[in-house]
Amino acid sequence: MQAEEYEDQSEATGVEEVNEVEECGPLPIQNLEQVGISASDVKKLNEAGYYTVESVAYTPRKQLLTIKGFSDTKVDKVLHEAAKLVPMGFTTASDYHAKRLELTCITTGSTELDKLLGGRGIETGSITELFGEFRTGKSQICHTLAVTCQLDEASGGAAGKCLYIDTEGTFRPERLVEIAERYGLDANEVLDNVAYARAFNSDHQTALLSQASMLMTESRFSMLIVDSATALYRTDYSGRGELSARQMHLARFLRTLLRLADEFGIAVVITNQVVAQVDGGMATFVADPKKPIGGNIIAHASTTRLSLRKGRGETRVCKIYDSPCLPEAEAVFAITGQGIADAKD
Repeated sequence: MQAEEYEDQSEATGVEEVNEVEECGPLPIQNLEQVGISASDVKKLNEAGYYTVESVAYTPRKQLLTIKGFSDTKVDKVLHEAAKLVPMGFTTASDYHAKRLELTCITTGSTELDKLLGGRGIETGSITELFGEFRTGKSQICHTLAVTCQLDEASGGAAGKCLYIDTEGTFRPERLVEIAERYGLDANEVLDNVAYARAFNSDHQTALLSQASMLMTESRFSMLIVDSATALYRTDYSGRGELSARQMHLARFLRTLLRLADEFGIAVVITNQVVAQVDGGMATFVADPKKPIGGNIIAHASTTRLSLRKGRGETRVCKIYDSPCLPEAEAVFAITGQGIADAKD
């Protein structure tokens, strides 16, 4: 998919072209040429899927050694020079606190749900996981976020485009049109600002992240959605014999997502399915016998985990399942014709 398809739209959505590298943004891979790395080596890195200096600095040494023509000495030099350009050492907690205060958050469309998430919505620079049964609002939240991320910061957005990876065939652009009307945005501009891809297997799902990285170096994106992150793994791998291979593949996929969140400062939202927990007679005494799939791998990779369940009518209940900074609490929201909104009394 060519970047020309995603040329910036008018100021209506707040999406602006980043022509110059911002001080806090990722550094183009070509910057390595300024510190002594040859143009041919930079080209090889680019062809291998490394589009920023950060992507090189964050990559394990043994992975760079797989690039054709890269010897031990050359890899050491590339990593050494990349480390000079990318801050990877210690910093004070006060500096990191100041940096976190500048983080942009993206509204979910519901003020009650935003309050549950610290008052501002989905945090950028981290992974937020949504899990629950079917019809609990996972995909509806994703569709709403694909629009609200395009709003300017004053309106609760992040003034960026959205990348949407669909693994279950549930993406519906007409929903984006309805949600855009709610916020007074031009529907065609909103649709043009969403880069959509359908993933057909777990390998393809991972490969799409490399394309996503390329697009993010060429235009301003603020949101990456994967709906769902685990569906294809449930069919591509079966039985306990393939469990280890599945978890390793899933761990690499999630690690790449986290790297993109760190590298580009985007908000990553993934959805997850649940499975019935069958522990003999004990399941009878458990309040909710359903648990998210993916085990500890996805539990540790996700920064914030949100559990969704059905309420009355069109209402849904969201609970903080796990978070490093948010207390365990619940919020009620509604699914409307124009996306996620507050539930009516």
